[in-house]
Amino acid sequence: MMGREVDPGARLQLDVPVGRLPSGDYLSIPIEIVNGSGSGPTIWLSGAIHGDEIVGVEIIRRLLDLVEPAELSGTIIAAPVVNIFGFVFESRYLPDRRDLNRSFPGSKRGSLAARLARLFMDEVVSRCEVGIDFHAGSDGRANLPQLRGNMDDKETRRLAKAFAAPVMIHARPIKGSLRAAALRRGKRVLLFEGGEPSRFNPTVVEAGVDGTLRALKAMGMIDAAPAAPKARPLLSRSTKWVRAPRGGIVRLATTLGDRIEKGASVGVIADPTDRDEVEVLSRASGIVVGQTVNPLVSMGDALVHVAEVDSA
Repeated sequence: MMGREVDPGARLQLDVPVGRLPSGDYLSIPIEIVNGSGSGPTIWLSGAIHGDEIVGVEIIRRLLDLVEPAELSGTIIAAPVVNIFGFVFESRYLPDRRDLNRSFPGSKRGSLAARLARLFMDEVVSRCEVGIDFHAGSDGRANLPQLRGNMDDKETRRLAKAFAAPVMIHARPIKGSLRAAALRRGKRVLLFEGGEPSRFNPTVVEAGVDGTLRALKAMGMIDAAPAAPKARPLLSRSTKWVRAPRGGIVRLATTLGDRIEKGASVGVIADPTDRDEVEVLSRASGIVVGQTVNPLVSMGDALVHVAEVDSA
């Protein structure tokens, strides 16, 4: 990468230049390559594709502290902060308000987002067989730790089950996303969701670190990993958002991970003086995998995300 080589059983930290700020200062993507002493697959770990979804930064940092090159078979390419512009300015987006995760595979002569996407595809994704992309909830929402991917692909599903997040969601790739672009190049991708923007949730970080170690073990890259939770992962092929029927102050009766039945109350919306209280009912039966953390809502706002589940 960038003309550098990493010897077997060694690690290398480098900065990949991506552009300059109006001040003239350069910004670069920090990359760490861990090249194992034994042969094996190459995997990328990416965080902060959305600059304010920083939970992946901490997951990847902790993981790199736990992996020793001498005990690794294969190679890890870790990019804890992909959207360095959004990360610096604590924003989901790039300075031009483009969403990096709608700009893949990108181009060398396009917008800033397109150029950054193309750089990441060429320098990182092209060298790997598998990727784990870490995300959090957005726009004032929090997510239960979960994996999204093509669960109809046997190997992807095997790795997702090994990761053992509480829920694994079969989801179509979104046009312009890193996952969609990588799938077109024949890569397998697990997309981790957990927590909320601009926060390190210890439970979510632990789920991400332990799950990634279990996935690495399932790929034959490491010999030991934390034991999987006793509760088996749940498989979902359909999710539904419960939305606010009116504006006001919402008081949710649900928490992440709750089981809920269709037609059950998820909370109430009322005025500041509790006038005109309206009960909000679930549109589906399943498990709560996401919900708003902002009590102030407008009509149509997403309140609770319900995944219809089966045992995996």
